[in-house]
Amino acid sequence: MHIKTKLISTAAFVMGSWMLAAPAYATCGVNGYWGSECGPQTPEPAPTTPGDITNTLTGGQVVAVTDINLAQAKETVAKYGLKAEVYADGKALIAAKEVEVVLVTSWGPTHEEYVLAAIAAGKPVFCEKPLATTAEGCMNIVKAEVAAGKRLVQVGFMRPYDAGYRALKKVIDDGGIGDPLIVHCAHRNPAVGDSYKTDMAITDTVIHEIDVLRWLLNDDYKTVQVVYPKKTRNASSHLADPQIILMETVKGVRIDVEVFVNCVYGYDIQCEVVGETGIARLPEPNNVPMRSAAKRSVEILTDWKQRFIDAYDVELQGFIHSLVAGKLTGPSAWDGYAAAVAADACVKAQSTGAI
Repeated sequence: MHIKTKLISTAAFVMGSWMLAAPAYATCGVNGYWGSECGPQTPEPAPTTPGDITNTLTGGQVVAVTDINLAQAKETVAKYGLKAEVYADGKALIAAKEVEVVLVTSWGPTHEEYVLAAIAAGKPVFCEKPLATTAEGCMNIVKAEVAAGKRLVQVGFMRPYDAGYRALKKVIDDGGIGDPLIVHCAHRNPAVGDSYKTDMAITDTVIHEIDVLRWLLNDDYKTVQVVYPKKTRNASSHLADPQIILMETVKGVRIDVEVFVNCVYGYDIQCEVVGETGIARLPEPNNVPMRSAAKRSVEILTDWKQRFIDAYDVELQGFIHSLVAGKLTGPSAWDGYAAAVAADACVKAQSTGAI
């Protein structure tokens, strides 16, 4: 499947002068339960909580919270000892005078509406992925930000803030393995529920690789293809698992991503870059090597929160610092759009098998 994107002048994304009312502090409004799934689904709390923004990170304070379940929002305020107002809905929170910065962590289909409202209010907004559920929705946000005349949006892709990925990128950028030629990746989860469908392997899982590999290689995607190996007996009847996503970049790098969401043995993220003069691999998590019961072993994590817990804090701390400095530096609305275009192409390739 060939990928086509609409081009917009990158000059429109140059950050204008933006200083918060309190130059060394950001007052944040959190729209949605702080988790990876919100709205009508049961939320799974993310590693960084509203309490962390106020009580652990520096330079920010949560002053407003809302959620589709207002009782849950009130419980969150009480649980973390926040001095925050609970608002009836996201639009009321965004309009609140005490809110300088908006964090959107609500159910995915609501993201576009709330991000556009924040842009209209002239307030910086951090939006968990997806930026919108369609490429068209992401483009609506890009256009609104361009019309606003300054960069206001950061998307919650956190892998570029992981220490391992940063170390791997430094090796590539420093020319340590020459020009990248091939990238081998794997994204494995121990198990998923029956509500997980085949297209979610792209939109919920491989979307992380789609984003981080653009950043890692400083490249864009040209074509994608999806192929299906033998199906695991551990997958639901309606789910194709595992899958292999094949991508080619504009510069000619070939990428293969194995996504296996019922691998049983653990949560395992792999990335190997083959260059002209060497090979570089994403470092493994720092677990203790053991020798016991006539075996040498290293524990494999089973939870994505354990694997990337530090990256979430680094990501949000970086967002706050960039606001104070007057220039957002994290994943942009354009990055959210580019990821959505590639994901749409992958989903289409799932059904057609075409390149």
